[in-house]
Amino acid sequence: MQTDIDIDALERILAARQSCRAFRPGPVPDEVIARIVRAAGRAPSWCNAQPWQVLVTRGEETARFREALLAEVANGTPAPDLPWPEGYPGAYGARRRECGLQLYEAVGIAREDRAARAEQRMENFRLFGAPHVAIVHSEAALGPYGAMDTGGFVTAFMLAATALGVGSIAQASVAAYAPFIRAHFALPERRLILCAIPFGWPDPEHPANSFRTTRAALDEVCDLRG
Repeated sequence: MQTDIDIDALERILAARQSCRAFRPGPVPDEVIARIVRAAGRAPSWCNAQPWQVLVTRGEETARFREALLAEVANGTPAPDLPWPEGYPGAYGARRRECGLQLYEAVGIAREDRAARAEQRMENFRLFGAPHVAIVHSEAALGPYGAMDTGGFVTAFMLAATALGVGSIAQASVAAYAPFIRAHFALPERRLILCAIPFGWPDPEHPANSFRTTRAALDEVCDLRG
């Protein structure tokens, strides 16, 4: 039987989750990683297809991937499996800009300092120093609905991580190099690379973790009729 305690706990976890952009160096134990993935696997999917799979790196494997990714970004061309948004009109663009400005302000980068902003963006490809990265991929034959279902897995993964004190951040930027990722990890061509999730123990003292993004008001997202 559901109770107010259940929704209160869920709302606390949702409010506590943030995009973690700085991590402590120590690894997350295997049993904690397994618990996160098992919990995320409870996400719903169309006909219970469960199209998601996740490849998790640790130790030297994370370091090798980070080094290879940075080399690919320096010399390669982005080729995401899914097309990037055509644009961010209206409120979507405003929210995106607000998030970026909050980050730059938190880490002390002036709005007009383009070089520093570009260097900060490269932290995406350094995986923010995380000791682990989860590469999330789905079956190409299931198309956008498989990708949508896998988005539920990504959300559940990050919420489960938060519940266990583990920080995480979902990145589309890394998925821009999908062919490289498939080759690096010897993944089949039929797997769509949807995102990367660097994760580990968060560094609460780092300024990049010092801000929280806002959320739209209920009447902006919910049209209740009848």
